[in-house]
Amino acid sequence: MSTSTSKITQAMILAAGKGTRLRPLTLETPKPLVEVGGQPLIVWHIKALQAAGITDITINASWLADKLMDSLGDGSQYGVTLHWSVEDDEPLETAGGIFQALQSGNLRDEPFILVNSDVWTTYNFTQLQDYVLSADQRAHLLLIDNPEHNNGGDFAINNGLASEHPIGDADKYTFAGISVMSPALVEGLVPGQPAALAPLLKQAMIKFQITAEVITDNWIDVGTPERLTQVNDFVEQHDMNGHQGRAD
Repeated sequence: MSTSTSKITQAMILAAGKGTRLRPLTLETPKPLVEVGGQPLIVWHIKALQAAGITDITINASWLADKLMDSLGDGSQYGVTLHWSVEDDEPLETAGGIFQALQSGNLRDEPFILVNSDVWTTYNFTQLQDYVLSADQRAHLLLIDNPEHNNGGDFAINNGLASEHPIGDADKYTFAGISVMSPALVEGLVPGQPAALAPLLKQAMIKFQITAEVITDNWIDVGTPERLTQVNDFVEQHDMNGHQGRAD
C-alpha cells in the first residue's frame, strides 16, 4: 500500500444495488439515477469529487447497468474519467465490488475515496484529498449524528479510532458512507464471490486499523420514497437545484 503524502486522486462510487426500498421507482431506473434537485443522485457525487480535483472515478454497476452507463458515459460531460466495473445480475456487495475493481485495474493499488451512491450530502471532498493512511491503517471513516432511521448508530470513536462498541458512555454514530480506503482492507477475497464491507471493517477495528471523525454537513440516506421527498424539499428550499453537491 502506498503511504505517499501525495494527494488522493481516485475515488470509487458504489452503485450496484437494486434499490428495492425505492420500488416501484427503481424497477426501471437504477437507484443512482433517481433525481434529486433535477439531476441524478450520483451526479451530485461526481460533481463534488470533480470540484475537489478527484477526476479518476470508478463506478461498479449491476442492476440496470446498461442504463446507468448509457446515462453517464465516460464522464467527459462532467470533466472526469469514469471507469466501469460491471458485475453480474447478483451484485458482489460492497467489499466484493471493491475487490473486483482493484483486480481489473480500474482502481489503482493505492488509497482512494469511497462513496455510497445512495447518500446525499453537502460534504466538501477537498477535505479528504490530503488524508494520508499510515502503513497499517485500513480506512478512515466519516460518521454523522444518528438519523431517526438509525438511532442506535453504527460505530463509536475512542481516541480517534473507530470501534463497534463504545467505551464507557461514549456515543455511537452513523457511518456516512464516505471514507478513505486502503486496498489492503479487501486483500485475500475470492474473485467473483460476494463479500460485505462491514465485517472487514469490524475485524480491522479490533486491530486498531480504522480511524474515524464526525462531520456536521447536511446528509441523508436516500433509501426510501419518504427520504427522497425530504432531500428534494431540502434542495428546493435552499435553492440548490442542479448546483454542485456541496455547500457554498
